Amino acid sequence: MTAGNPLSDRLDDDDYPAYTIGRAAEMLGTTPGFLRALGEARLITPLRSEGGHRRYSRYQLRIAARARELVDQGTPIEAACRIIILEDQLEEAQRINAEYRRAAGRPADGPAASSEG
Repeated sequence: MTAGNPLSDRLDDDDYPAYTIGRAAEMLGTTPGFLRALGEARLITPLRSEGGHRRYSRYQLRIAARARELVDQGTPIEAACRIIILEDQLEEAQRINAEYRRAAGRPADGPAASSEG
């Protein structure tokens, strides 16, 4: 039986909450308050350590980085959060649509085939 290194496996996991709020803010070039605001807006929900400290995953940091881009461009934080949620919903809808097209034998990027007859 071959087992991977549990620590390595966790660090390779995009959803593993590896970063403290301070480290996450430092990596993003922002403040812990900005990350807390994203949590209050329910854009990201950090996991909590046993001591109750916020922990962020790489996936959450990518979302926070996108929010920071929008805020830096002058978008209010609430609007930035809504934009990111809508972008995520659109991406998911496009993925599902592509799956349906593949299942129906249609090209994933092309228009729906017109019915003959």
